[in-house]
Amino acid sequence: MNLIAKVPPDTQDDLEFYGETVSSRLLLGTALYPSPQVMADAVKASGCQIVIVSLRRESARGKIGERFLELINSLGVHVLPNTAGCRSAKEAVTTAQMARELFGSAWIKLEVIANDDTLQPDLFGLVEAAEVLNKDGFKVFPYTTEDLGAAERLVGAGCRVLMPWGAPIGTGRGLANPYALKTMRNYFPDIPLVVDAGIGAPSHASQAMEMGYDAVLLNTAVAKAADPVQMATAFAMAIDAGHMSRRSGLMETRDMAAPSTPVAGTPFFDLGASSKT
Repeated sequence: MNLIAKVPPDTQDDLEFYGETVSSRLLLGTALYPSPQVMADAVKASGCQIVIVSLRRESARGKIGERFLELINSLGVHVLPNTAGCRSAKEAVTTAQMARELFGSAWIKLEVIANDDTLQPDLFGLVEAAEVLNKDGFKVFPYTTEDLGAAERLVGAGCRVLMPWGAPIGTGRGLANPYALKTMRNYFPDIPLVVDAGIGAPSHASQAMEMGYDAVLLNTAVAKAADPVQMATAFAMAIDAGHMSRRSGLMETRDMAAPSTPVAGTPFFDLGASSKT
């Protein structure tokens, strides 16, 4: 049985990206699934309202065509095209322009990769491309690191959302630098922040939401699961749980134990005195 995660209306608030409102805080990639139908079923089960499509990757595999676009459109979700695989600002800008023409959307997930082993973002190229694309009317979702200097420049370039990595893409390591992610959250209290990449388990996603992040973007952890549909459901539930717990007010951590049962009114017996009678 496929379950669709649901949160009571009074405990879930909506999220806004560039004037578009969504209720789901899960952004889901469309690559690596066993089949397009499994991908579609996973998207439906997750309840997500934004899916990511890599123009370069899908074109290389021959998937960007009328049938694939029809399947994506049938899901009734927002499409966030991706410049995955681009190694320079110029290449990313050209890919973004192609994506806008193909999908008819100004939304773009901007990736400029610096290193083949880690797929770490090229922060210099990222800022350069973001400046060009924002001036050209794009709504840029930049895939970045936790670097606050680069983040400030991206915001200054016109980006109204930041997407720092949790760990390198596809590693499943979770939040490799939680301290830096917390710092970024505190530094940009009014900017939507999305943890993007490296998420391997629902608990990782819940941790990000408990830190106060607004959403989580993932792909491999769902697409490569033994049951992608059930895993998509698990992630949706974990993200909702993490967000609800953050809003509810997490308890503060302590160095020493604190009794949950009050001491006042507890009977005390003098065992020494009773043994003399």
